[in-house]
Amino acid sequence: MILLHGGFGSTGMFGEVLPLLAEGRQVIAVDLQAHGRTADTDRSLRYESMGDDIGGLIQHLGFAKADVMGYSLGAGTALRTAIQHPDLVRKLVVVSTPFKRDGWYPEIVASMSQMNAVAAPFMKETPLYQHYLAIAPRPGDFPVLCDKLGELLRQDYDWASEVAALAMPVMLVFGDADSISPAHAAQFFALLGGGQRDGVWDRSGMPNGQLAILPDTTHYDLVASPLLAPAVIPFLDAIGRNLQEVIWGASS
Repeated sequence: MILLHGGFGSTGMFGEVLPLLAEGRQVIAVDLQAHGRTADTDRSLRYESMGDDIGGLIQHLGFAKADVMGYSLGAGTALRTAIQHPDLVRKLVVVSTPFKRDGWYPEIVASMSQMNAVAAPFMKETPLYQHYLAIAPRPGDFPVLCDKLGELLRQDYDWASEVAALAMPVMLVFGDADSISPAHAAQFFALLGGGQRDGVWDRSGMPNGQLAILPDTTHYDLVASPLLAPAVIPFLDAIGRNLQEVIWGASS
């Protein structure tokens, strides 16, 4: 399984969740472009290019297919990987990201729109920056990351038609107090065929997708929630696994 962190984060963002996921499968946790241990390049930060990075990584590692799971920024990247390289993704887990930009609450969209290098001094008071400082190959690039991430977050998008065309099993996970409304989560699920009919006593009416809304959970603590691993592991358990855990720093 390829595991992708959120914005300004790194592989360490998953904390105690990562070992739980790795108990029964090989987990390759990736530091995305300009994040964690992965140095930035001169290209813009885009979901599409990072999706290609992950597709390239799966091929580089020699896997015919891999499960891909991402949170927030990483979930958008995971989704683009599945859209752009469907032949490489066996199962997809999308944690706390919308399929279109206005799926975020309006105040979240407004906050994202204000992200740029000017915010860097304020970010330096946060644990996210302290972790970045500890492992980034070029810590001085942090204002550039703020600029690039802000530019990405200001891009409008709507991937509804591409989501509806996905053929692999997909699981969606959101918090009940997420930055994305439960109504949007239901719309996302509907694109995967969910919530359209009764599942039937013999489960013949079950959709290809699954939806989990974790109780008492926000966008900010979802990735560390003790409810996350138990929610997604049954979805992944049908897949052949081994017992190795690998931490992988991606390079672009």
